[in-house]
Amino acid sequence: MNATQTGLLAGLLLGIAGATGGFLVFVITLVLGAIGLLVGRVLDGELDVSGLLGRGRDR
Repeated sequence: MNATQTGLLAGLLLGIAGATGGFLVFVITLVLGAIGLLVGRVLDGELDVSGLLGRGRDR
């Protein structure tokens, strides 16, 4: 299991644990799962966020 999958799983589990029911559960789980996925992709090096953070690569 790579960092992307681990991040997605962690986000989904946190969403389920923190929510209590209904449509709000779905939204919270979806948002936390997406955040977990993005963090995992950054850790895997599949997503470059240096432009968003204002840190450009030296060329």
